[in-house]
Amino acid sequence: MKQINIKNRPSAREKALEYGMGFPYDEELLMLILGAGTKDMPVDLMAKKMIEVLDSSNENEVVERLLAMKGVGVGKALAVAAALELGKRRTCHFGARIESPCDIIPFVRNYAVSSKEHFLMVTLDGGHKIIKIHVVSVGTLNCSLIHPREVFVEAINDKASAMILCHNHPSGSCEPSEQDVEATRVLLEASQIMKIEILDHVIVSCNSYFSFLEKGVLFT
Repeated sequence: MKQINIKNRPSAREKALEYGMGFPYDEELLMLILGAGTKDMPVDLMAKKMIEVLDSSNENEVVERLLAMKGVGVGKALAVAAALELGKRRTCHFGARIESPCDIIPFVRNYAVSSKEHFLMVTLDGGHKIIKIHVVSVGTLNCSLIHPREVFVEAINDKASAMILCHNHPSGSCEPSEQDVEATRVLLEASQIMKIEILDHVIVSCNSYFSFLEKGVLFT
């Protein structure tokens, strides 16, 4: 690994490109997000002040407090808030234990507002902690699109002991269709052969969810 020359310290951009994203300081990461400051506030000073705001703000007031800063417009405030949300979505599920169907909802809720159906497969370890959330397909759910091969190859790669199936209904209704039921049946049959248990199939919308397990319809 290369050593950073303190006398000729690289910029945030150079540091990220040469050494990886794990090396820039928090302020430098913000500088990369912001791109540039303003005439009255250079980007390094803006980033430093933003860190102070982030460190003292609740999640639901970040945008409001960033907008209150001099020189920070809607674009920069939303860019920072979006980066925080993306990071949370990509990491918040790691190690989360799933004990009931509703426990999975916070980790797949963002798909509920999509105009297309997203079929997800959540892999779990032996303690039913989340390993990874996979998007298997995008489009209408049917057996031709959801092939057991695509589902179980990811579970095998994750060394999963179990999985939970999820998808959204853009219509807003969480009632399963005939295609939903048939696709679930096919995957359950495959799970018995692969010895990777399917714990549930959860359908989500903006305001509700349907659990095959809770409704007693999780069977082949």
